[in-house]
Amino acid sequence: QVQLVESGGGLVQTGGSLRLSCAASGRTFSSYAMGWFRQAPGKEREFVAVISYSGSSTAYADSVRGRFTISRDNAKKTAYLQMNSLKPEDTADYYCAAKRSVLTTPRAARDYDYWGQGTQVTVSS
Repeated sequence: QVQLVESGGGLVQTGGSLRLSCAASGRTFSSYAMGWFRQAPGKEREFVAVISYSGSSTAYADSVRGRFTISRDNAKKTAYLQMNSLKPEDTADYYCAAKRSVLTTPRAARDYDYWGQGTQVTVSS
């Protein structure tokens, strides 16, 4: 069982930056691929970024590539999402998710085993 708690959301102006954190409980964090998703009001949850269990492999949605960076610290059992050059269209609730896997970096929400409660990000124009 893994519990995930996101933090770091808030209100920021266009062009600003935020760093989201996802703190995990449990002893096997390093066996999980970690993903970030977001959901804007009235829209479906969408993939943002994923990092492999070791941190050696990452993938991003086209909409955030070059602006967002996903990382992890297995010793601290924490995943991060550094968000730069934020745009109003980045406004959403951001969720981290964990997938027990050392083989895959899934992009589909249905493939993840555990989810956090989300943290809100608002980018003002």
